[in-house]
Amino acid sequence: MELTLLGTGAPDGLPRHDCPCAACAAAVGEEARAATSLLIDGALLIDLTPGAAFAAARAGHSLVGVRQVLLSHPHAGPAVEFPAGLPAPGRVPDGRTLSLISGHRVRAVALDSPGTGYEVTGPDGTRLMYLPPRAAAAGLPDPAEPYDMVLLDVLGRPDALAALRASGAVGATTDVLAVHLDHTTPPGRELHRRLATAGARAVPDGRTLVVGEYHAVPDLPRRTLVLGGARSGKSLEAERRLAAFPDVLYVATSGTREGDPEWAARVAAHRDRRPGSWRTTETCDLPPLLAEDGPPLLIDCLALWLTDAMDSVSAWDDEKWAHGGERALRERVSALVAAVRATPRTVVAVSNEVGAGIVPATASGRRFRDELGRLNAAFAEECEQVLLVVAGQPLPLRG
Repeated sequence: MELTLLGTGAPDGLPRHDCPCAACAAAVGEEARAATSLLIDGALLIDLTPGAAFAAARAGHSLVGVRQVLLSHPHAGPAVEFPAGLPAPGRVPDGRTLSLISGHRVRAVALDSPGTGYEVTGPDGTRLMYLPPRAAAAGLPDPAEPYDMVLLDVLGRPDALAALRASGAVGATTDVLAVHLDHTTPPGRELHRRLATAGARAVPDGRTLVVGEYHAVPDLPRRTLVLGGARSGKSLEAERRLAAFPDVLYVATSGTREGDPEWAARVAAHRDRRPGSWRTTETCDLPPLLAEDGPPLLIDCLALWLTDAMDSVSAWDDEKWAHGGERALRERVSALVAAVRATPRTVVAVSNEVGAGIVPATASGRRFRDELGRLNAAFAEECEQVLLVVAGQPLPLRG
């Protein structure tokens, strides 16, 4: 089954007319996108959009052979020109299957929002799922058979992708394509980097893909370290990297601070922006968690883990530090690094980058700065990807 993407953008396209934002300004060439529309084997057209015939011609195709036009958006029909010769557009009721003379079978997928999703099975048996903007599938079987390709609003609804993964509908070889891209998505290379962390990709308008060829599926790193200064956006970046995955275990190393409302507000803000399917555990005992099989871990953060470790060995006391404290801390750090090296789980860890600021005025402050630098370096050595976040912008250091 061949899929030609006549457009990959949001209904208003990208760039938007007369919009001065950075994303629209950068949406030139292959980054410019018409409203999402799919042409399947030249016989099935999903979502009729402005200039569909011209878009098909630019991609080297014709709409002459189209036997069925289906709509997915919640509106009743296309508010655009209707190319002569096309069959009247329609919609398949949720749960019903439509068989085409071309050999394709189309099943309407119920959604958690207005509109219609479609599962298309080709004559060769390959399967794809297409979801309209800001929509997630509802009522999928569990376990579900993996699709060969899934097209959805990855950045707008990462939880929709997470739910598909949880049901088994998206597997290791499923080609996940981001569509309905608009000016709220980051421009240029940052878009492709962010999609890759979700195991997805975006392709230019007009691209023809063979459903079932999964060689372009991004390889997901198993271990990632996200570094950054205070309020740099490092925790948000770490959370984004796992937003499209189900059952993430959020490991909070901060504990609680009685009588500190500012700290409580910080913890609450972090908790409120996490997906509802994530679980949270508060612990600094990381090696046992890393040794277990299970869902992805998000560890936030290593600086607080180190604070707890230094407390436990009385590292703040110069005499105790010199007489066994330093050695005990090295052993704890080595155990953590070894656990990261051997872990079977996907891990995203957050840590502070403190070495570029003012030199601490106290010996204990300088000791913590030095030990955190050593810990970050040792942890990073075991990670496939390392990022430094500055002013909310992730800068790849490795991977």
